[in-house]
Amino acid sequence: MCGIVGYIGSRPAAPILLNGLSKLEYRGYDSAGIAVYNGKQIVMEKVTGRLNRLRELTRDGETLPGLSGIGHTRWATHGSPSDVNAHPHFNRDGSIVVVHNGIIENYVKLKQTLISRGYEFLSETDTEVLAHLLDYYYKGKCAGNLWPP
Repeated sequence: MCGIVGYIGSRPAAPILLNGLSKLEYRGYDSAGIAVYNGKQIVMEKVTGRLNRLRELTRDGETLPGLSGIGHTRWATHGSPSDVNAHPHFNRDGSIVVVHNGIIENYVKLKQTLISRGYEFLSETDTEVLAHLLDYYYKGKCAGNLWPP
């Protein structure tokens, strides 16, 4: 179980994301994270533990300027509770960031295929596979279908 929130608007996103996550924290106590687009790049903070640690780290969102973003509270399923396994997860250059609730049943097979195509993984989660898979297709680096490998 996880809590997911997103925001696009005219006000600073990080405080709104943190407020939204506070209402969803019961859905995951293992870690929390947010990613905000600041107009030039996506900036992210994530921590192991409860949401209050993220609030402190970001000074209630002040350290993450931007008008759009996503946030996540995690209840660990794949991968132990750790900063690296906390969401959001990102692709190689940090241009694609994802959060996810659920279990990707075939993530091991997908991960193995992506590794064979040069992708490196930092976490033990199934969600990181999504970021790299989106990168693989969205950036047009595949010369056909991912399957068969």
